[in-house]
Amino acid sequence: MAAKRITQVTIDWAALAERVPPSQKAMFVAFKTKSDLYLRRMMANPEVPPKIDWEYYKSRIAVKGMVEDFQKQYDALKIPYPADKVTPEIEAQEKQTAKEIADFIKESNLRIANFEAEVKKLRSLIPFEQMTMEDFRDAFPDQALDPINRPTFWPHTPEEQLGYEKDKEQAAH
Repeated sequence: MAAKRITQVTIDWAALAERVPPSQKAMFVAFKTKSDLYLRRMMANPEVPPKIDWEYYKSRIAVKGMVEDFQKQYDALKIPYPADKVTPEIEAQEKQTAKEIADFIKESNLRIANFEAEVKKLRSLIPFEQMTMEDFRDAFPDQALDPINRPTFWPHTPEEQLGYEKDKEQAAH
């Protein structure tokens, strides 16, 4: 893989800053400063090292073989560019996150549809102020008092009923 010089910053710092929580703003600013400093230092250096006029040095330096030795060492110098091992992992995480987001949107749309159906059902009921006990029992059979099938004692709260156990009630919630 050939070395590739970064010519422009591809980070949208403004969009990233919007997502940073207030408690981490100082760390974000320090990170951005460090990144900008690195970019300025990198851009200050040329992309390729300057060409050396070896003939000029050969004609000026009297020691035989010294310039040729330096030239050979200079030409053999190759600065390795680190291999990119992280990008495939990031792309895999991005695909996984995109899948999770799509699943979440799908599940949310189902929940929204269920809630809209429930709201539609509630709006179709007569107003509570105009309901009789029988209307309430027909609309909400699980919440209505049923003295025949499920008799309860006044004030009809779970705590006041026979056999009530606090631990069972909390475990059910």
